[in-house]
Amino acid sequence: MLNKYARAFFTRVLTPFAAFLLRRGVSPDAVTLIGTAGVMAGALVFFPRGEFFWGTIVITLFVFSDLVDGNMARQAGISSRWGAFLDSTLDRVADGAIFGGFALWYAGQGDDNILCAVAIFCLASGQVVSYTKARGEAIGLPVAVNGLVERAERLVISLVAAGLAGLHKFGVPGIDVLLPIALWIVAVGSLVTLAQRVVTVRRESAEADAAAAQGSEAV
Repeated sequence: MLNKYARAFFTRVLTPFAAFLLRRGVSPDAVTLIGTAGVMAGALVFFPRGEFFWGTIVITLFVFSDLVDGNMARQAGISSRWGAFLDSTLDRVADGAIFGGFALWYAGQGDDNILCAVAIFCLASGQVVSYTKARGEAIGLPVAVNGLVERAERLVISLVAAGLAGLHKFGVPGIDVLLPIALWIVAVGSLVTLAQRVVTVRRESAEADAAAAQGSEAV
């Protein structure tokens, strides 16, 4: 849902910046790599130490590279299969770093095995949700479903909650409870989204098989 509306808005906002980078000779692939490195640094350096506010700030500065690189490729007319593959692959790496950072916190100083498990589930389910769509499309199905919690929702919910929870270290009382709530929301939402995609692929594959069978009978 957020992918549909927020991506269009931020693409327009970031178009001048993308054009500036192109004029400076920066390639879309370089932006993809730098953005992923920045997200990983923010997540794996700050989150395991409980520095959720500053970690979120760093991640937010770099996460928009996901929009900038594609914008640059379109402006330069150099969109390619390799660029799409690299972007999609490194998105998974960045997501894994974010939820891995949460898991490391709860496995260490956060001292909560249940929330550590929830963070790991968010990490794994996010990867599987993406895989179901990619695998369905690879076997020729449209996978025409907008899931309840897709990548944009997972990032917004978790990062906004983490950033606000980080204000606890600045003396804001009780606000640290937002991160556990967000992780549970993302976990349940990802599970629902996974079910939506599996059901959709099952239906579309049955329809495709039936159409193929009818076609062979007609011949």
